[in-house]
Amino acid sequence: MSQRTGILPRKTKLAFGFCDLGGNLFFSMIGFHLLYYFTDVVGLAPILAGAAFTVGRVWDAVTDPAIGYASDNTRTRWGRRRPYMFVGSILLFILMIVMFTAPGWDNQWWLFAWALIVYLLLNTAYTLVNIPYTSLTPELTSDFQERTNLNGYRFMFAVLGTMLGGAAVHPIVNLAGGPPSGWSAAGAVMGAIMMISALVTVFGVRETAKERVKSQVKVFRSYLQVIKQRPLLTAGGAFAIHMCGVAVVQASLVYYFEYVYRKPDLLFAALLSLLVSSFIFIPIWVVISRRIGKKASYNIGMGILSVVVVLFFLFAPRFGPEFSFVMMALAGTGLATNYVMPWSLIPDAVEWDYAENGFRREGVFYGIWMVMSKLGQALGAGLTGLVLALFNYIQPIDGEAVFPQPDTAELGIRLLVGPMPVVFFILGILTLSKYPITSKVYEEILQRIRAQGAQVPGDEGQVTE
Repeated sequence: MSQRTGILPRKTKLAFGFCDLGGNLFFSMIGFHLLYYFTDVVGLAPILAGAAFTVGRVWDAVTDPAIGYASDNTRTRWGRRRPYMFVGSILLFILMIVMFTAPGWDNQWWLFAWALIVYLLLNTAYTLVNIPYTSLTPELTSDFQERTNLNGYRFMFAVLGTMLGGAAVHPIVNLAGGPPSGWSAAGAVMGAIMMISALVTVFGVRETAKERVKSQVKVFRSYLQVIKQRPLLTAGGAFAIHMCGVAVVQASLVYYFEYVYRKPDLLFAALLSLLVSSFIFIPIWVVISRRIGKKASYNIGMGILSVVVVLFFLFAPRFGPEFSFVMMALAGTGLATNYVMPWSLIPDAVEWDYAENGFRREGVFYGIWMVMSKLGQALGAGLTGLVLALFNYIQPIDGEAVFPQPDTAELGIRLLVGPMPVVFFILGILTLSKYPITSKVYEEILQRIRAQGAQVPGDEGQVTE
């Protein structure tokens, strides 16, 4: 039995984690399918599709910290975070249907305007859910290892969401009559799951009853103070760089199975292999991190992913789709760390800030954290669209995929699922090596906070498992 403060009941961990089933469903559906949906269903040129995706992520640089700051300074009888999540979940459901209902226009600039506006609104709805949700983490517990355990629960659900968003979309589209109407049905089904998963957390988790310290720092000054902090720069920077590489692979895999293997139906099985492996290895990495630390676990995992991606580039065309299933399973062992470890680092950076400045501003931290992540995703998606255009990718004609693609297009697709993301993975590993918070440093941070006469989450009482 554990008597440490900050240990959470299992039902709290489950209720908290459930929201990220919908959160990662959104992330994976957008990451795996949106660029393809724009180019091959809506009919938008690759360069314009990549631009819409990139501008949408840049928009998050405004909304994510703003919603974070607003939730930090909100006081209601339902708490600071959950009212935003409630409203955002409903808007998310509606806008998912709108986003995946193709307008059927021919003019490229009208299509671009439609894609951009709806995508901006959709991202804003997601921000209303996700930033307040992730900001709950440091409020629930201050225990160094329990935060990793909490995020382990969360990302077990996240992998299930990724499975749905990555692997179940095309089967739903086909069952609903194929494109374009099938995409509208997929948007409705996935949007409903996102809404329900958020509402489970809204009604299943209680925010800290004790009044937290309200930040008296103005919004833009608060942003600047947070951005300058070394823990956020190193952990968030590494996460953003890794997410850029992941976004390139995500957006490119559908093209790889369509135009290199010419077996698009096998993408479902390949993604399932990747995500089942990730699901299995998340709790394993949680245990490993207790031995070697969060930073080392994250770097080892992304190193494994880098090696697998190189092997995939070199040998996948020669050995065929069956080889890809093995590679995906191996990739999942490393990708698991990109789920759980970054989100275990950021709550510790929040406490670092509190010890230094005396303010609790979880929302600002998570807002900026998500901006960094989304800018990485935006760069990855924009790079994918640019490479497709530069390597002479030919869009479907009258809804029918073009075979064969030019040799240059196939090479471009292979590079996108090989050497290009590896560059980002290595840069991310080098960046994270500068992260300063170890378990010993973290205990010193908590002692500084207590010495100032303040409580940390979990000091209010003990929970025994």
